[in-house]
Amino acid sequence: MPSLKRLSLVLTLVISTLALSACGVNNIPTYDEQVKSAWSQVENQYQRRADLIPNLVSTVKGYAAHEKDTLTAVTNARAKVGSIQVNKNLLENPQAMQQFQEAQGQLGSALKRLLVVSERYPDLKANQNFLALQSQLEGTENRISVARRDYITATERFNTEIRTFPGKLWHSFLYSDLKLRDVYTATTQDAETAPKVSF
Repeated sequence: MPSLKRLSLVLTLVISTLALSACGVNNIPTYDEQVKSAWSQVENQYQRRADLIPNLVSTVKGYAAHEKDTLTAVTNARAKVGSIQVNKNLLENPQAMQQFQEAQGQLGSALKRLLVVSERYPDLKANQNFLALQSQLEGTENRISVARRDYITATERFNTEIRTFPGKLWHSFLYSDLKLRDVYTATTQDAETAPKVSF
């Protein structure tokens, strides 16, 4: 009889473990890690853009030295982005996230102005270094867009999981320290309208 009790206990444990693993108890930490990973990719692409800017500015400077205001705006926006402390708490601090997004938005706007200024200089537009940097920057902007989209999707999945059944139960019992994540939002007021370029 004792071996039957032991077998019954083992069987109960196995069935309980399978039931728990099948009911989504691990979804919340999995989705939380996906949010963190997606945000890391956003930061990675922002860093790539920041690394390209000094080369772009110095290339443009040689051709358009009297466009000092635009070059200064780009340099200052990059410096502002670099001054913001980016750490794991950024995802859990809506004010810090908003400040980071605003700084990135200002940098993006300054870069757009720089590229519009470059249209006035045919020699600059024909410069191979400038063309290569412009192409890399455009590719980086596309990567940033994709990384933001992936972050939004991961955040949506995580937030939905902790607000719906059975994830809501698991959240309240096991993962109550994990809060809803803020999604990425456009930081510039004119984000809905495409920039106008006139020659």
